[in-house]
Amino acid sequence: MADRLVSTPRRVARLVAVIGWISCGLLLVCWVQLMQRLQPAAVDRQRQKLTRWWMRNLIRILPLQVRVTGAPPAQTALWVSNHISWLDIVVLGAQAPVHFLSKAEVRDWPVIGWLAGAAGTCFIQRGQGTSSTVQDQLTDVLAADRSLVIFAEGTTTAGDKVRTFHGRLLAAAIEAQVPTQPIAVAYRHAGERDTFAPFIDDDEFSGHLWRLLSSRDIDVEIHFLPVLDSTAMNRNQLARSAHAAVAQALGLDGGKSSSESAEVKAAA
Repeated sequence: MADRLVSTPRRVARLVAVIGWISCGLLLVCWVQLMQRLQPAAVDRQRQKLTRWWMRNLIRILPLQVRVTGAPPAQTALWVSNHISWLDIVVLGAQAPVHFLSKAEVRDWPVIGWLAGAAGTCFIQRGQGTSSTVQDQLTDVLAADRSLVIFAEGTTTAGDKVRTFHGRLLAAAIEAQVPTQPIAVAYRHAGERDTFAPFIDDDEFSGHLWRLLSSRDIDVEIHFLPVLDSTAMNRNQLARSAHAAVAQALGLDGGKSSSESAEVKAAA
């Protein structure tokens, strides 16, 4: 363990750099909000360029070495990925102009909410109405020619399995008639599954960030897998196909425990 840790001064320097870069992000938020009032038609395009630039530079500050296999689709698509950490948002958002999902209350969180809103995050209301309401929101985003990233497991894992993909979320790709792009993400250190990157259980953001900054370089693998024709399958088939592609790319089984097996029909 000790041989993978950096010195305390280097760890502190990284933290100072992260805080400084977040401050830069907040200045960009103010600029985006100003442009929203002056030139609303041009804001979305500029916002996506700025978001990717900001995330790419954040990756350079963090102890991450990203390796990409395949390429993001050129057309609008629903990106479907396994989920390990908040870092997934950073490494995927740096690859192409995409939008992410978040629960509506995040919009009001200090700093994080401001950054997420300026980046074009799609905030969805949960617990108000039926699941079809959320599906309609996702479909509207895709129909507006905006690629969308969803983490179809609905939670994070330690990277040791791929949990059941929820078909209800993937149904939006069928409704909007856009392809589905399965993506497999893995974090490794010295060739083994990394234990610093996962954000799970009772992890708290500041504590996780401080632990992450103590690590030597973590290899991040992003696999853009063959695109799926959403219109050729129902949501159940689409979820299973995307899940199988991601699990195979990571060399993992589906990770279904006995308790999860009962959820498969309900999630599809």
